[in-house]
Amino acid sequence: MEKLEKISDKITSWIGTPLSIIAHTIFFIVIFLLKYINISIDQILLILTTVVSLEAIYLSIFIQMSVNKTKAKIAGVEKDIDDIQEDVQEISEDIEDINENDNEEDEMIQTIKEVEQKIIKLHKEVIDLKENKKISTPRGN
Repeated sequence: MEKLEKISDKITSWIGTPLSIIAHTIFFIVIFLLKYINISIDQILLILTTVVSLEAIYLSIFIQMSVNKTKAKIAGVEKDIDDIQEDVQEISEDIEDINENDNEEDEMIQTIKEVEQKIIKLHKEVIDLKENKKISTPRGN
């Protein structure tokens, strides 16, 4: 079965080439040249019609096989895209969480800085009080 698919792929690919146009043109010329070897025009047209009809049938089968193969590949790609979209959504949510955590950390840092400023201010006030009121601090033994 695989061998038949490979052959149909090659035929389908070949049909779309300039060489195919040349081969078909030569074939049609040869068919009409049969007139010069005493074959009647009716027989030539019968042969030509039969061959062209058979070729059309086979080409449509080959093309449908290619379409089916492409459809299966596209289905696989769609699944991959869905997986990627889910991953991107999860990453986006993680980034939002990180941003929220960063904001919380920024707020905590700001609060710590404010507390630090208040402590420094209080320390200065304590030093000023000690100097102004000459409060002595008990010393350790």
